[in-house]
Amino acid sequence: MGLTISEIRDNTTRARHLYQRTKQQHFAVGAFNIDNQETLIAIVGAAQKLRSPVLIEVSDGEVKAMGLENIRDMVDNYKKEYGVEVYLNLDHSPSVDDCKRAIDAGYEFIHIDISQANHAATEEEIISKTLEVVNYAKFTGALVESEPHYFGGSSNVHTENIDYDEIKKTFSTPEGAKSFVEATGIDTFAAAIGNLHGKYPVPKELDLELLERIRGSIDCGISLHGGSGTPSHFFEDAAKIGVSKININSDMRYVFRKTLEKVLAEHPDEYAVVKLMPEVYGAVQAVVEEKIQAFGSAGKAIV
Repeated sequence: MGLTISEIRDNTTRARHLYQRTKQQHFAVGAFNIDNQETLIAIVGAAQKLRSPVLIEVSDGEVKAMGLENIRDMVDNYKKEYGVEVYLNLDHSPSVDDCKRAIDAGYEFIHIDISQANHAATEEEIISKTLEVVNYAKFTGALVESEPHYFGGSSNVHTENIDYDEIKKTFSTPEGAKSFVEATGIDTFAAAIGNLHGKYPVPKELDLELLERIRGSIDCGISLHGGSGTPSHFFEDAAKIGVSKININSDMRYVFRKTLEKVLAEHPDEYAVVKLMPEVYGAVQAVVEEKIQAFGSAGKAIV
């Protein structure tokens, strides 16, 4: 069942209040990807246990697999059942039209990422299309996120080491962040400071001094994508500096698959999948709980 415009606006108002709280109380809210119901159960279970606000997010591929409206309904159902503060984020959407559909469906957070589909997109094109989404989102009050260039990596488990010489070429700058935010009016700037999509064999390193300078140059929210495989102390410091949102995907996918492989091996004669899954989403929930603690969002929910 779809939400009314009044319900959508009430939700986006609450989402904006959450962002204000992250800044005032120096915590970050976790944005966790789902591509199945078991992962959603794990996230809301962690949110309920630790009384933490969370964002459920879905990428373009995850939307295609599960359905834009279906995801909205599932999140709302579990929000009510578990009594948690939870919002829905469209993650790395490559098109303006898809963003508009998510806004119409009541997604509180929208990430327009033109460079995701076209790595060679010009900053002028990115600004123009981001502005279109920002203006469209004013009807519901949805918060819009973007960045001025392609963000590297992929939400998978990588075997290669991180080439920081190459990654640093795509780092955000305080001047670039300020210019982009002023040109677009976005609510969230996706900063690149060493964070990288995916899970790598070596820990990621964040340039917190650069983050401090970016924080000083803009007033809007700051997000960190590619949070998987990052030592927790970076998150703790980033939240204190003023990051409002941190994205996690690969760490959950990794433990989901490894635990499922273990359960399947231990129960070769069990074909009722529902009986195999509790251990799997229990393992995923443990990952989410660890992130919530690192982000400082435990006990910050308002239901």
